[in-house]
Amino acid sequence: MNMFELRGLGGLLLLALDIWALVSIINSSRRTGSKVLWCLLVVLLPLLGFIIWLVAGPRSAK
Repeated sequence: MNMFELRGLGGLLLLALDIWALVSIINSSRRTGSKVLWCLLVVLLPLLGFIIWLVAGPRSAK
């Protein structure tokens, strides 16, 4: 069994978190190019991309 393999509930949770990240990225006030790069990172590297976005991602303007 692969340690990094996500199935079942873990995969579903990761999918939900990635969708939340993508919606947050799209609704942010950043430029389009920045949004595209963040979306690609989250889509191509789901777990690592989400963690990087969570730590250093674009924040909404308050």
